[in-house]
Amino acid sequence: MQVTETLNEGLKREYSIKLTADELDEKVNAKLAEAQPEVQLKGFRKGKVPMALLKKQFGQQVMGEAMQEAIDGAMSQHFEDTGDRPALQPNVEMTNKDWQEGQDVEVSMSYEKLPEIPEVDMKALSLEKMVVTPADADVDEALQSLAASAQNFEDREAGAAAQDGDQVVIDFKGSVDGEEFEGGAAEDYPLTLGSDSFIPGFEEQLVGAKAGDEVEVKVSFPEEYGAEHLAGKEATFATTVKAVKAPEPAPVDDELAKKYGAEDLEALKGQIRERLQAEYDQAARAVMKRKLLDQLDAQVQFDLPPSLVETEAKQIAHQLYHEDHPDDHGHDHGEIEPTDEHYKLAERRVRLGLLLAELGQKNDIQVSDSEMTQAVMQQARQYPGQERQFFEFVQQNPQMRQQIQAPIFEDKVVDYVFELADISEKPVSKEELQQAVEALEEEDAG
Repeated sequence: MQVTETLNEGLKREYSIKLTADELDEKVNAKLAEAQPEVQLKGFRKGKVPMALLKKQFGQQVMGEAMQEAIDGAMSQHFEDTGDRPALQPNVEMTNKDWQEGQDVEVSMSYEKLPEIPEVDMKALSLEKMVVTPADADVDEALQSLAASAQNFEDREAGAAAQDGDQVVIDFKGSVDGEEFEGGAAEDYPLTLGSDSFIPGFEEQLVGAKAGDEVEVKVSFPEEYGAEHLAGKEATFATTVKAVKAPEPAPVDDELAKKYGAEDLEALKGQIRERLQAEYDQAARAVMKRKLLDQLDAQVQFDLPPSLVETEAKQIAHQLYHEDHPDDHGHDHGEIEPTDEHYKLAERRVRLGLLLAELGQKNDIQVSDSEMTQAVMQQARQYPGQERQFFEFVQQNPQMRQQIQAPIFEDKVVDYVFELADISEKPVSKEELQQAVEALEEEDAG
């Protein structure tokens, strides 16, 4: 087997691999000899089929297998000898495409190698961590929000007009073209105005109604309505308003706490404080992570595989196109050419991705099975009733597993760097932290 370098330019490599006819024939004979004891053909006892007949019967099939194994072996040996790591799957093709049995096999292998990643002195990295402590006012605000969610509705004074946010108790009968339809009627139905739980336009027409009013509500079913016989149709609902009720927040007391699974009000306050602290810490970590990545991007420079940058730029352009065109759900929009800004962002992502991957590999940072299972379970909750199917899909889809694993791995590497970097804490207000988070979101949007 002969391997000859034909291109060495930057990170691009190309090699010519030659498998001589004699080497191929030797490998074919070896594979046939290995299989011979188990082969049984008509007229011959098991293991007694002559080699010449075996070669005539199975030679072509075995030759293809031997050729593939030889090329794969040569590639594996090449990467082991050179230490090269291809950025993407190497491109391998036969150069003597009119090859015939008895001739040498000539193959071209080309790839872009991953660059050498320079060492990073992580102890020299200087970061600032924003620290926010939940104030009593923040806890009280959260308590009021919980009380509003646990609200009751009390009858308004006689003759009061329904307002947005009120609950109206109604009887209604719906009809299309004068014919009542199944599922279009109910009695004593409690409807909260502004909840958007009914057909668009229905609730708005009951604002201002009073107990005892008869209201003819006219609406159109959406074109995408679930019941095809009603989709896009105009409907009339004969509606009787039986009561108008105003929302009354639940009292902030031990009973409210028990509704949310806490032993008493003080315990609920403690839970809220812990939740707020976790939210603030998570936001502060996101800000500090961005600052870390900015420092690494500025300090660490190395050549990037053009193919990785090109692939990433196209993905960015495609993603941003769909964000700008949310109604375009298909992929028949033609080629989307990346801009200079897309390439600039792609270079940053590829550089940081390669750097973090190198740090993770050198320091034996791995995503455990339990961490993966937990992440898959979290995503599976987005598909109630189909959790098992989602698990099976992830198990059978390596690309999906990689998509789930990648952010977990990145966060573990970032946490490792945080442990070594020089981090100082800076107490700030909730508003200052929020401004920092909004600044990140604006950068991402831009």
